[in-house]
Amino acid sequence: MHQASNHSPNPDGTASLLLAALECTWQTIRQRHPDVPEAVLVVASGAEGKRLNLGHFAPHRWQVNGADRHEVLVGGEGLQAGPTDVLGTLLHEAAHGLAQARSIQDTSRQGRYHNRRYATLAAELGLEVASVKPIGWSATTVPAPTANLYAGQLEDLAAALVLWRRHEHRIGTGGRSRNLLAAACGCGRRIRVATAILAQAPIVCGACQQPFQPADPDDTNH
Repeated sequence: MHQASNHSPNPDGTASLLLAALECTWQTIRQRHPDVPEAVLVVASGAEGKRLNLGHFAPHRWQVNGADRHEVLVGGEGLQAGPTDVLGTLLHEAAHGLAQARSIQDTSRQGRYHNRRYATLAAELGLEVASVKPIGWSATTVPAPTANLYAGQLEDLAAALVLWRRHEHRIGTGGRSRNLLAAACGCGRRIRVATAILAQAPIVCGACQQPFQPADPDDTNH
C-alpha cells in the first residue's frame, strides 16, 4: 500500500521534492505496467518557439551506471495545471514508452501526430483518448477510476506542486502574451488564445462541443 510522504515542502527543497514525487509516480506506473521502461525524469521548460510541450519521451538519451536509459521530460509550464494533469502527462509519456519497448510506430510528423496504435497503448494505461485535428489521438485525460488507482501518488504530487515555470512570452507582471495562438474546433470556428491558457485545460466550442486545438501542428505537442 502506498503511503503519502510526510515531508512538507520548504523553500530549500521544492524542486527536489517535486522530482522525487515524479520519479515515485513513474516507478508506480512501471510496477502496474512492467513493459513501461525505466527513464530519467527531467523537469525543464516545455516552450519551443510557439510550441508548448507538456512532456516528451526521448529514447536512449542517458547513460546510468553504464546502462542505456530513456528520458521523460515534464514541462515546467504545465505544472500549474495540478496533480491530475501532471499524472496525465506521465501516463501519456509512459504510453510512448510502451511503444518504444514493443517496437510500435505510434507517431509520425516528427512525433506530433499520434496514431490509433498510440491510442490503444494510452487506453491500456488507463487514459481516455480523443482524436483532434491536426495531431491525431494526442488528447489524453485521466478518468476517475485511474485517478483513484493513483490516489497516493496524487497526494504526493499535490504536496510537491508548489512551483511551476512562467511562460516565456509574458511581459512583466500581469502582462498579456505577445504571441496568441490561432485555435480551431471541429466545426471550423477559430479563436486566438495564449499558449499557456490553452495548455491548462480544454476550451470547448459551444456549437460543436469539440475542444479548440492549435490550427498549426507546430503549436502544441506532447
